[in-house]
Amino acid sequence: MYRIFNALIAVAASASMAFAQGSGGKPTDSSSKPAADNMLLHFSMKNIDGETVELASYSGQVILLVNTASKCGLTPQYEQLQEIYEKYRDRGFTVLAFPANNFGAQEPGTDPQIKEFCSLNYNVSFPLFSKVSVKGDDICPLYAYLTSEQTNPGFDGEIPWNFTKFLLGRSGRVVARFEPKTTPGDEQVIAAIEQELAAR
Repeated sequence: MYRIFNALIAVAASASMAFAQGSGGKPTDSSSKPAADNMLLHFSMKNIDGETVELASYSGQVILLVNTASKCGLTPQYEQLQEIYEKYRDRGFTVLAFPANNFGAQEPGTDPQIKEFCSLNYNVSFPLFSKVSVKGDDICPLYAYLTSEQTNPGFDGEIPWNFTKFLLGRSGRVVARFEPKTTPGDEQVIAAIEQELAAR
């Protein structure tokens, strides 16, 4: 775990250093040092179809980043995630969902099975990514960055369960964290989203 955190600190100092952990993502190469605020957007991740997505493609948007699961008591939160995505996407908002099987084996399916489940049950149209690990020895670099006090102070800490939510402002900086039982439609989530959308 400490090796991952040390590597992330090194990446923050120079985006030209690249590392990967399976399909869990890596910082993209850059010829110049990235701004600290948007370091999260210098990761690349595999989407649910296995294609590499540069998170920098979401630069300037307000992002709700969520670890999800298909067989969890909180799985119905997909419905509200889709609702707020549809409500705010034209204003520069998106939801990025990262399925994970870290809690009670509640995301056992393959990427195609997860995609089908989300489509058939919740009409999900926001970006879904390939299944990752969000805690433990095999934690993917993106979530190692999000949960480390050294790289995400104030919003760090181990992911406790499915549907933990991080809100990123237009700068790419984390501005809020909401724990699993706080639903996407909760008034404090909506207020935080609207505040960030209003910021220019």
